[in-house]
Amino acid sequence: GSASSANDTKSYFCQEGQYNDMATLFFTSQESAIRHLFHLDVNDGIRADGRHVRAVRPISIETNILPNTHSSCLFTRGQTQVLGVLTVGGSTDAQMYESLTDTSPRYEDFMLHYNFPGYSVGEAGRLGPPGRRELGHGNLAKKSIEPTLVNRGDNTIRIVAEVLESNGSSSMATVCSSSLALRAGGIKTTDLVAGVAMGLIKEGDKYAILTDIMGLEDHYGDMDFKVAGTKKGITALQMDIKIEGISIDVLKDALYQAREAREHILSIMESESEKIVINEDALPSMEMFSIDPGKIASVIGQAGKTIKEIIEKFQVAVDLDRNSGKVKISGKKKLL
Repeated sequence: GSASSANDTKSYFCQEGQYNDMATLFFTSQESAIRHLFHLDVNDGIRADGRHVRAVRPISIETNILPNTHSSCLFTRGQTQVLGVLTVGGSTDAQMYESLTDTSPRYEDFMLHYNFPGYSVGEAGRLGPPGRRELGHGNLAKKSIEPTLVNRGDNTIRIVAEVLESNGSSSMATVCSSSLALRAGGIKTTDLVAGVAMGLIKEGDKYAILTDIMGLEDHYGDMDFKVAGTKKGITALQMDIKIEGISIDVLKDALYQAREAREHILSIMESESEKIVINEDALPSMEMFSIDPGKIASVIGQAGKTIKEIIEKFQVAVDLDRNSGKVKISGKKKLL
């Protein structure tokens, strides 16, 4: 910017005689400077990292970088980096659970676990079970991706998202990383899913919508609006606001600006997905066929003797459906 704008910005960090201690001076002045930058000119506003209000941070993607996992994707956007790791299992690997009102158990065949260790934000702390925030972010990412899965029930899918570095919107980076990890593992999906976090700086009737917010903008801004979806539409939303409410015009502008960012991210993801080399040696094999339901008993054998011999001899898992005659055999490695 110009010399005058630089001097104006500097003055916000040096308001002498207004604060009693250095901490208050630093944080209050920092917030004032950040807010002031956006309102010099909303349309041409420069953010703390030099970006325009509509700009997305630089993105890099690497797939199947872990040789012994079924698939993996390292998604980096600015200073936020998430490693998504996919594991594929059979239907018997599904997680069984019951609610208070259930009369029979249910089975979860798609799981997404989000881990946010302290070192991702430069802190040292004990590694323990996931907290409320981690569970919430994991559920948001799961709900974002779940509508695109094809052939649910044929296998069990688990994705572990490890946040390696975080400076804003790690949950939306998890969506991008997980969606590509599914593709890298040969799992059929209707579309790729991308997510972006939108921010807001509002004073009076004047406001600025910020695309792909970083931690500083999340902390000092008025909104954290996470939007995930495909090129066809939105699959999940989550909004946190620090003001009493937002108008329909602000919401509309945020959604349109999020769509613009989402399409930009998806174009990069689509380009990288075409370069994926599936790790055939690590992925399990799976064959499905049907037999006469009346022959199921012969496959099982007396007291399960026949099926146990098959499992032990060939090191496979066998799932049988007595009613339909459907047979699914899965092994440790892909069949040639």
